[in-house]
Amino acid sequence: MSQRQIIQVFEQYQKSRMQFVQTVADLASRPQNIEILLNAGVMSMLRPLILDVVPSIQQTAALALGRLADHSDDLAEAVVKEDILPQLVQSLASQNRFYKKAAAFVLRAVAKHSTELAQAVVACGGVDALVLCLEEFDPGVKEAAAWALGYIARHNALLSQAVVDAGAVPLLVLCLLEPEMALKRIAASTLSDISKHTPELAHTVVDNGAIAHLAQMILNPDAKLKRQVFSALSQISKHSVSLAEMVIEAEIFPAAVACLRDPDEYVRKNITTLMREVVKHTPELSQVIVNCGGMAAVIDHLGNCRGNLRLPGIMMLGYVAAHSENLAMAVILSKGVPQLALCLSEEPEHHIKAATAWSIGQIGHHTPEHAKAVATANLLPKLLEVYMDASSSEDLQAKSKKALKSILQKCTYLPGLEPLLYDVPSNILKHVLCQFSKVLPHDSKARRLFVTSGGLKKVQEIQAEPGSLLQEHINAINSCFPEEIVRYYSPGYSEVLLDRLENYQPA
Repeated sequence: MSQRQIIQVFEQYQKSRMQFVQTVADLASRPQNIEILLNAGVMSMLRPLILDVVPSIQQTAALALGRLADHSDDLAEAVVKEDILPQLVQSLASQNRFYKKAAAFVLRAVAKHSTELAQAVVACGGVDALVLCLEEFDPGVKEAAAWALGYIARHNALLSQAVVDAGAVPLLVLCLLEPEMALKRIAASTLSDISKHTPELAHTVVDNGAIAHLAQMILNPDAKLKRQVFSALSQISKHSVSLAEMVIEAEIFPAAVACLRDPDEYVRKNITTLMREVVKHTPELSQVIVNCGGMAAVIDHLGNCRGNLRLPGIMMLGYVAAHSENLAMAVILSKGVPQLALCLSEEPEHHIKAATAWSIGQIGHHTPEHAKAVATANLLPKLLEVYMDASSSEDLQAKSKKALKSILQKCTYLPGLEPLLYDVPSNILKHVLCQFSKVLPHDSKARRLFVTSGGLKKVQEIQAEPGSLLQEHINAINSCFPEEIVRYYSPGYSEVLLDRLENYQPA
């Protein structure tokens, strides 16, 4: 065989390998082909090709493996069992930028599925190799590496710590300064994933100067970047007062409040999440957000969105109101109560209704004036309705019951209480009657209205155990009226009168 023929054989072999990996990579991008490829033993066929002498074959083999692993956790586990990860990690240091991007994609595709698979990437030295990729000149390699590190870090604090210990954080902060928008986004996202688990991890991110760089990007026109920036600031703020104060000191507000008019709904959601995480810590931090117009902007935002986009704003109002009477009154004066009433009636999801009920309770439980604001919005019957609804989740029932009781214990606005005299369980009714028994002795107009509206008649119809707290409240209410009026509205009194009429003998 001549030299030319031998060369042709090698060229043909190379073309065949290239055609094979390209075809597999193409097939792996379509879910319907995955099972067929797996049954054909494609994993073991691809494994030697990631060490091929031809770089383009290596890259395409890695791309095919990444697409397979990305599809499901079973396929990702198959990649781990085939012992492919150590080969990928080993070759990362010496290969070109195209291979590095493909190899980082495989590591990301494996790590994303579960804590165990992410741990497998860490165990084979994947994190150290990815951190080295963050030092590469090529922004595409940095982006792929940062993305993979984010998928590892997001699972738990232990994996996040592994990313931190490998020296990723200062390099990720430097990535925020790069001109490429995609790299900025992924770096911010990964810093968010690292920060979310513990105060210590969040402090590591802060100590590397992340807040200042993130703060400079909140007015960037790129919506996807702003989503990640506000997410990272939220994850940092949530852990402690000191971290929240550091975010405030970076002068995020009031510029962030203006972003609540951003057309991107997830930017708006992440801003309200940031405000929620700040206000929950102290009255002082709540006051900062209120003073810069944050609360009024969130209330407007609640009217312009639906579903889970409302949730952080609903909770933010509850956290603000919980701190003090004055802050709760600020929520009321900003028209927060009617907006929460809309959320309670419009939202079908029970977890959103539960958060709304909790926030209403935080507003109304302070003083009679706060309770009146809730009652005049007709929220007491609505809270009762969701509490009584058999289809309501356990959490929704518990939160609506707690809110209802805490508001009732302060409410002296009788027109708001009166609807709750009808078809109410005794554990709620006793709180309603208790409030009537407190107000009626000192208010003659209220007593007259109580009679003419049918309230007194309804009280006489209530069946209570002798000696019970409910009976004590009924007795206290009855003692506010002349005995003959109480008798007149008691069940069966008309029959007594008719009996007297029958036995009456005119003179």
